[in-house]
Amino acid sequence: MPGSRTGRPPVQRTVRPPAAPRENPVVRLHTRARRAWDRPLTAYYLILGGSLLITVLGLVMVYSASQITALQMSLPGSYFFRKQLLAAVIGAGLLYAASRMPVKLHRALAYPILAGAVFLMALVQVPGIGVAVNGNQNWIALGGSFQIQPSEFGKLALVLWGADLLARKQDKKLMAQWKHMLVPLVPVAFLLLGLIMLGGDMGTAIILTAILFGLLWLAGAPTRLFVGVLAVAGALGAILIKTNSNRLDRFACIGATEMGPDGSCWQAVHGIYALASGGLFGSGLGASVEKWGQLPEAHTDFIFAVTGEELGLAGTLSVLALFAALGYAGIRVAGRTEDPFVRYAAGGVTTWITAQAVINMGAVLGLLPIAGVPLPLFSYGGSALLPTMFAIGLLIAFARDEPAARAALAMRQPRFGRKRGAGGSAGPRRWNTMRRRTSAVRTSGER
Repeated sequence: MPGSRTGRPPVQRTVRPPAAPRENPVVRLHTRARRAWDRPLTAYYLILGGSLLITVLGLVMVYSASQITALQMSLPGSYFFRKQLLAAVIGAGLLYAASRMPVKLHRALAYPILAGAVFLMALVQVPGIGVAVNGNQNWIALGGSFQIQPSEFGKLALVLWGADLLARKQDKKLMAQWKHMLVPLVPVAFLLLGLIMLGGDMGTAIILTAILFGLLWLAGAPTRLFVGVLAVAGALGAILIKTNSNRLDRFACIGATEMGPDGSCWQAVHGIYALASGGLFGSGLGASVEKWGQLPEAHTDFIFAVTGEELGLAGTLSVLALFAALGYAGIRVAGRTEDPFVRYAAGGVTTWITAQAVINMGAVLGLLPIAGVPLPLFSYGGSALLPTMFAIGLLIAFARDEPAARAALAMRQPRFGRKRGAGGSAGPRRWNTMRRRTSAVRTSGER
């Protein structure tokens, strides 16, 4: 044959297509992470898992940080832990109930919770009923060693009532008028703030103000209106700070490395000592030195410092990551819903928890003044834990109520009671899962 010296046909060589370029591992990891974030149940799992992890870790740290304080008070070492565990069990029931309530029932509870909170906060100021703790009269004795702080429930009341109020006004097309946006939301918020400040609790007042601004921001308040309300609140805050020497001292202790001649920065400096001595992985659970009487409020306001000393930088960053995930999930729930009440309530709860966490951790780190607010779900205190866990239940209910999440949860639930086959024998039980299944031949009794 032409073109071949041996007369044999030429060998046909197959041309291989060029190999596809390998995907960058970083890009592949980013793609997988993005797909995971976009799943309909991501917010649900982040809120449920993150809040439970924070609560469980908080119980461990309360037990570790409160033992010395309990022994110094001639109490059993597990005294504060047992009270916190009881509050966590009750809070878990509230969380479950709130997560299963329909949105209409949450809206119906807004006014009763607000009325109850205002009544209890006013009752605190009645002589013989209100109890002063650390100079602030914001407690009511329930008998024995149990006390309640009504101002903590005021946060939940403002979130629910404010969300319901703004949602009703939005349905009636009234949000375009500034007076409907402010009235009666701002006056009621100032009423709650006034009742709180009568007891001298500046920290809780700051959290309540943050919730108010969060609701106004979500409602789309104009910049001039937002700045005006912020200026009024800032002026009132400045007056309250300047007229109280204790509050001025707290601002003077921002970034302090020395306790001062009168020891006014003792708590702030020892909080920094605790964090600095923790190192990368900490001194070990239960091995804190500062909790032995050097660090005041080690199991309440400054439990984050004990966490840094015993669990190190890894422990504090883990706590910070859990709160960041919880905040992200709350923002996602508020941004994806079409229900105005859900958007305002989810945004209000997220503002409440993240603002309180930032203020607490910022004070421990010496970046903010010590406001005297606990770390949500983490610090000791049943009065703070119960309404916070109910608020987490709200977020879980809202996350479950998304159409895509509702469909995904329905696919994961087993279906019982299938019809029997024609012969009267029950067919095999089938389970609905998120995994796609190939089509199979079904009996005539199956749908």
